[in-house]
Amino acid sequence: MEVFKVGIADMKVATNPATIITIGLGSCVAIALHDTTTKVGALIHIMLPASIEVKNKSNKAKFADTAIPVALDKMIRLGANRRSIVAKITGGARMFSFKGDNQPSVGTRNIEAVKIALKMEKIRLKAEETGGSNGRSVEFQLTNGTVLVKTMAKGVKEI
Repeated sequence: MEVFKVGIADMKVATNPATIITIGLGSCVAIALHDTTTKVGALIHIMLPASIEVKNKSNKAKFADTAIPVALDKMIRLGANRRSIVAKITGGARMFSFKGDNQPSVGTRNIEAVKIALKMEKIRLKAEETGGSNGRSVEFQLTNGTVLVKTMAKGVKEI
């Protein structure tokens, strides 16, 4: 079985059998997309909610609004059936807090942007492990769609 690593502002699309991992999720969000029928999957590690907020938009994997459509397109080209794709998300932690800061954190904004992008693409959000203040790592198994979320504080949780 192949193991693929996803960096920050990166994505990997693969076919079964494979495992895709990413480490170092703080305010970033990992989106695991899985076709429950063909077992084609993608793991995206987004950094920011929206590409309209920055000048350099060249890295589509960096933003929730651009990464999800690109990953879905790549999955379909590998044989995925759009109607069978579900999503699981993790990350979006508030890594830093400042006294008197009432603005939503980058993590919170990332979570909301991912949910909006999934809704726009008509992809069902099956599970999530988001928010809080702990960093996370993710292991996504295409064989069964299992996402293992690892944190120092909470150990390993399956979603």
